[in-house]
Amino acid sequence: MDKQTFLTRFLLHNPLSGSSGDGSSPALINQQELKKAAVLIPLVKRQNGLNIIFTERALALRHHPGQVSFPGGKHEQSDPNLLYTAVRETQEEIGIFPEQIVVFGRLAKLTTVSGFIVTPYLGFVESDHSIVIDPQEVKTVFEVPLAFLLNKKNTYLRHLIANKKRHFSYCIPYRNRFIWGATAQMLVNLQHHLDD
Repeated sequence: MDKQTFLTRFLLHNPLSGSSGDGSSPALINQQELKKAAVLIPLVKRQNGLNIIFTERALALRHHPGQVSFPGGKHEQSDPNLLYTAVRETQEEIGIFPEQIVVFGRLAKLTTVSGFIVTPYLGFVESDHSIVIDPQEVKTVFEVPLAFLLNKKNTYLRHLIANKKRHFSYCIPYRNRFIWGATAQMLVNLQHHLDD
């Protein structure tokens, strides 16, 4: 799917469609105790169409070590808004500058089993950006074709064990990567958004 087609389809639909969770139940979580966070779903134009940029979290991190995720993180008091959080964290984690990102929308907020309420923003990233990894936060960076991620045949539900607890999660395997949890839920929400 090319950039203009994707943008047109995305903007024609309600920006807040989609599910509210990644296997956790918002009704069981005290909303006052949730910590605000934001991520960027970075899309980049490549020769064969759009790709999405992912990170693999550093193994030393407290929350979700080693998991595939989008760049982003906890909202800081000094951040004027959640969009700023997503863009700031993207620069800190993988070195993409704010002026190289054009944010055009967001998906529904998502509650996570780790006690966060995450706002996912979508943005186009300039193709000639350079990746500079913060090794304290990120182990690796990789890209997956958008067409692969939007193909529902590549997504399935599965019971997984994480932190000695059983979770029912969407999963998207891609080559030697395994996308699951909140990140996979956001991608499923994006699939639903474009189908509405």
